Amino acid sequence: MRIMDYQAAIKYLYDLTDYEKIPGSSWVNDFDLRRMEELLSRLGNPHQGTKSVHVAGTKGKGSTSVMIASVLGVAGYRVGLYTSPHLYTPRERIRIGNSLISEVEFGTLMDEVIPEVETVNNGNRYGGLTTFEVFTALAFLYFRRAGVDFQVLEVGLGGRLDATNVINADVSVITTISLDHMDILGNNLVDIAAEKAGIIKPGNVVVSSVQYPEAMTVIAAVCRQRNAALIKIGKDVTWQGGSSNFSGQSFILKGIRDGYCLTIPLLGDHQIENAAAAVTAIECLINQGNRILKEQILSGMAGVQWPGRLQILRTNPVLIVDGAHNADSCRRLKEAIIKYFKYEHLILIVGTSVDKDITGIAEELCTLADIIIVTRSQHPRSAGTDVLLGKFTCKNNKTYVARDVTTALETAYSLADKNDLICATGSLFIIAEVSAACL
Repeated sequence: MRIMDYQAAIKYLYDLTDYEKIPGSSWVNDFDLRRMEELLSRLGNPHQGTKSVHVAGTKGKGSTSVMIASVLGVAGYRVGLYTSPHLYTPRERIRIGNSLISEVEFGTLMDEVIPEVETVNNGNRYGGLTTFEVFTALAFLYFRRAGVDFQVLEVGLGGRLDATNVINADVSVITTISLDHMDILGNNLVDIAAEKAGIIKPGNVVVSSVQYPEAMTVIAAVCRQRNAALIKIGKDVTWQGGSSNFSGQSFILKGIRDGYCLTIPLLGDHQIENAAAAVTAIECLINQGNRILKEQILSGMAGVQWPGRLQILRTNPVLIVDGAHNADSCRRLKEAIIKYFKYEHLILIVGTSVDKDITGIAEELCTLADIIIVTRSQHPRSAGTDVLLGKFTCKNNKTYVARDVTTALETAYSLADKNDLICATGSLFIIAEVSAACL
């Protein structure tokens, strides 16, 4: 068999319709799971027959997914993890344990996948397969060939029509829902929650993070309709805060089976909520007969690796990055900065995607920052600095414009004293470039 070169495989993928790079709602009606199901059928239905955990939500679904995968790995299971987007390489999206899919494996599998993609697309019964759909099929095929015991799948967008929603999960998790991708999913929490709740299948076990009342009402209603058991974080599962430092935080969790004194290497109250959802999902798997010991839960949670989430990259002055990308996640970021960091002045480096609630993000962060540097990533969906400047210019701070992330970092360091705090945020694309510049 000819082995496709990795770069050629990536080029093929990104030459397909890539909605991650297309802002706006012009493609909303293009979602159709039937083409995904047709592709998977041609590949031998690799998504079926493997125990699965499916994670949807607006915020924290990546963190929750990696926590679940970490615990399962410590418990001795071979675990496939599928997440998006990536920070540095597309290979981050598909991994087993802590190992990314290799370039050779990627190219070899694409050799098999491409002819089936072409067949489906040439038939054109349900529209053309997209970059994310083919990525997802590749992940399923890789996990099947590797013989994983579990696959933990993060929803890409929404839930109901997402390419991952071809599975019938052993446990479904819905992390906190807030306003995001409103041009696609709906302009209110009820509509967005209905899309996220689309991952709930008849008879499922569903774990829901803390939700706004209107979102929880929708989730609960769908669970009743589909005879799915619902476990509510904050009601059925509770926690008490403990201690924290720059390396992480500890807290006490009262789960549905047991109590835990947990430590996680991630900062922020929102990460405690994510941890509660992850541990509850693990407890549900235990209830289904899977062997996972308490000490393995503790060890797995303590060993989570998930960069770019309230991560400290440098000290003197302290530089942190966080992937907050909507108003609600920026509010959580602001709360975490106030809780965990002491500083003279806050210097904010911010860049967002053009389709985000830039006004809402600015309203949350402007009052906290003394200096704001607006910039843009190299991603084609990034908002222009002129747009950001109009939103982030406030009477109580100074605002600068940097043409790129490297310039923004240089500007921040030229303005910072050793007791100041520099925070880069607004999108994962910004923090990826900041992190790369600090290597």
